[in-house]
Amino acid sequence: MRVTRIGGPTALVEWEGWRILTDPTFDPPGRTYSFGFGTTSRKTTGPAISVDDLGPIDVVLLSHHQHADNLDDAGAALLARVGTVLTTRAGAKALDHPDIRGLAAGESTTLQGSGRRSLRVDATPGRHGAPLTRPIVGPAVGFALTPEGADRPVLWMTGDTVLYGALRRAVAGMRPDVALMHVGAVKFPISGPLAYTMHARDAVELIGIVEPGTAVPVHVEGWSHFSEQEAAAAQVFDAAPPAVRDRVTWAPLGQALELG
Repeated sequence: MRVTRIGGPTALVEWEGWRILTDPTFDPPGRTYSFGFGTTSRKTTGPAISVDDLGPIDVVLLSHHQHADNLDDAGAALLARVGTVLTTRAGAKALDHPDIRGLAAGESTTLQGSGRRSLRVDATPGRHGAPLTRPIVGPAVGFALTPEGADRPVLWMTGDTVLYGALRRAVAGMRPDVALMHVGAVKFPISGPLAYTMHARDAVELIGIVEPGTAVPVHVEGWSHFSEQEAAAAQVFDAAPPAVRDRVTWAPLGQALELG
């Protein structure tokens, strides 16, 4: 598997002929976006790879559509070039695409391509904030991709989520080859200490539960509302027990990382 971290939550995953893009964000830096209820964030860095240099994409895994740090304007425009978009049920209703599939946690769909192994995609639980915040922040899901004939996923993308009971139970012992871990500890002044994505310490616990072959942190730089940026998160991962620390691999921005 080859993983190229593009910036924020966006990564290109290439596996056995499949080209998979996660949460596409390709706007240039400098703009401030509204996240509703008086919250805003500024995009501080642009994508490490431009849309023009991206090449063809078979499928987009979109954890949710309602926030610009997961789907900005250029990312939304890119969807027209993509074969299939997988997202939440709400996202499937809101976005116009000929093959967009909305999934709730626990639901699945199958991706098929000529000359390639089919992939079963299972939606995993996501809660994008503290209890009772869903009416404000909206739904989010993760995605686990399992090849035909395999007994465990080759890829799991957490999506934007905090660590909570339903997620722990759903992914315990999953053992994907690669896990894309959304961290960054998103916070806004209006809601004080409440985090809307995982702290690195939460990701450390989750890695111990999931036992991925390799965990690649993403969603950890490029936006002002990420309260725990890459350097701070790296310190937490470096201090983790060896059973977790040895599974973590940072993908340099814009450079293809060969895994497995």
